[in-house]
Amino acid sequence: MTAQQQQQQQPRIGIILGSTREGRFGEKPAQWIHQIAQQRTDLAFELVDLRDHPLPFFNEAGAPAWGPVKNEAAQRWQAKLATFDGLIVVTPEYNHGPSAVLKNAIDWAYKEFIRKPIGFVGYGGVGAARAVEQLRLVAVEMQMAPVRHAVHIGMVEFLGIWQQGKSFDDFPHLAQSATGLLDDMAWWTKALKTAREAV
Repeated sequence: MTAQQQQQQQPRIGIILGSTREGRFGEKPAQWIHQIAQQRTDLAFELVDLRDHPLPFFNEAGAPAWGPVKNEAAQRWQAKLATFDGLIVVTPEYNHGPSAVLKNAIDWAYKEFIRKPIGFVGYGGVGAARAVEQLRLVAVEMQMAPVRHAVHIGMVEFLGIWQQGKSFDDFPHLAQSATGLLDDMAWWTKALKTAREAV
């Protein structure tokens, strides 16, 4: 088996950048976790920017759980999600919660999430812990399996990287958290992929 064939057979993880606003910080942690993830040989990763999937506010007559959606942008979004065996969401925290654009993107799909693991990289006040906790609840409703470990980029690290010229290398505890997250994702992705394929 060639290296390319082996890579094609690896479980695929989408890293979703959950902010679209101008001047967003989210590109930095998204690219950082993507670079760390790409060093692994057990999973394949793709960075997905919600700017590339502009979606209207959810306005269908019925929820995606109950039938297909008519919106073509949403259909393309669902098709992208369907290519992944798990997700890592990079989320800001706005007013103690995740961004509206991220929640809206989740609302536009359903079966593409079922029985797949999801992990989180949060940034902002208290490392976006409150936004991540809300997203865990939403993920359970989507029949996903939120993994225990997460990366929380707190205000000290956030301001250091954004405004003070520091890099992620200046905060080695974040890389340790990333390893825990990715190890969790690897175990759960393989277990759930095997179980899904056995049905």
